[in-house]
Amino acid sequence: MAEREIRIWGDPVLRTPCDEVESFDDSLAALCTDLLDTVTAREGRAGLAANQIGVGLRAFSWFVDGDAGVIVNPRVVASEGGQEGDEGCLSLPGLWYPLSRAAYAVVEGRNATGEVIQVDGTGLMARCLQHECDHLDGKLYIDRLDGETRKRAMRELRG
Repeated sequence: MAEREIRIWGDPVLRTPCDEVESFDDSLAALCTDLLDTVTAREGRAGLAANQIGVGLRAFSWFVDGDAGVIVNPRVVASEGGQEGDEGCLSLPGLWYPLSRAAYAVVEGRNATGEVIQVDGTGLMARCLQHECDHLDGKLYIDRLDGETRKRAMRELRG
């Protein structure tokens, strides 16, 4: 299919919760392919939510440690532990800030053909799963930053 343009901070689609996918058809298969093509084309990035390419559906792709995939209608169903680390986002280019996330996360959803799947991971994969599910709920990682760090991030975004 195609690599798609990334929507940048300020685009209202990034702040709008995504709709559940109801039809597992050819258009969804094309979206899943585009999500994979777009995330794998970007060096050093872990995930990409559908709303980041302007599509308001609950689906995201990942590309972590050479493993790539797509999940539709994902929900975080378990998480544990904690990890500290810098987090960034394709929709907030060039900004990286420290953010606490769970060290392990489990997401349940469906694949492109509608079969139930479960994806889990630690470290960067756990961070990716949580980050992308936030996107689908209309949230950006900067929303989770602590007070002073968030103020600094917002100044940088506006500057």
